Amino acid sequence: MERVFAYVDDPTRLSSHMSKSSWMMGGSRMQIELDDDRGQRVGSRIRMSGRILGLRLSLEEIVTEYNFPHRKVWETTGTPNLLVIGHYKMGFEIGSRDIDSLLHVYIDYSLPHGVLTRWLGYLLGPFYARWCTQQMVNDTVKHFVLSEQRVSSPSPQGRV
Repeated sequence: MERVFAYVDDPTRLSSHMSKSSWMMGGSRMQIELDDDRGQRVGSRIRMSGRILGLRLSLEEIVTEYNFPHRKVWETTGTPNLLVIGHYKMGFEIGSRDIDSLLHVYIDYSLPHGVLTRWLGYLLGPFYARWCTQQMVNDTVKHFVLSEQRVSSPSPQGRV
């Protein structure tokens, strides 16, 4: 649990799907800025900004709960400038089962305030929220699967 928490506690890792160009990001990416606490303490702030489909998007988050190695929660502050979701509260919980860890990532969001963005949010918000949280889980699983493969696969010289 501690290793999983340490990995997902880094906002640049957890939000890496936002900083890569993809079709879900309209071919664009968001820049992630961290404060001195790097998003890893209650009160810590995280900012994201970028252009998607030519529109400037931005948000600021604040960490509201931090319970190592079990749970972390953060939420947007102010009025986020996003296309398909508005203000949100997001987090992850880590449990254990036998020798494995169970990661649950969730988001609770409201629709954006603008007429067009509210309509887009109604249509695309659930799809985007599922994609985003699933990317976080998939990226974490992939990291640990690759880590285990590197440890268990012999190097060309037969050493690990």
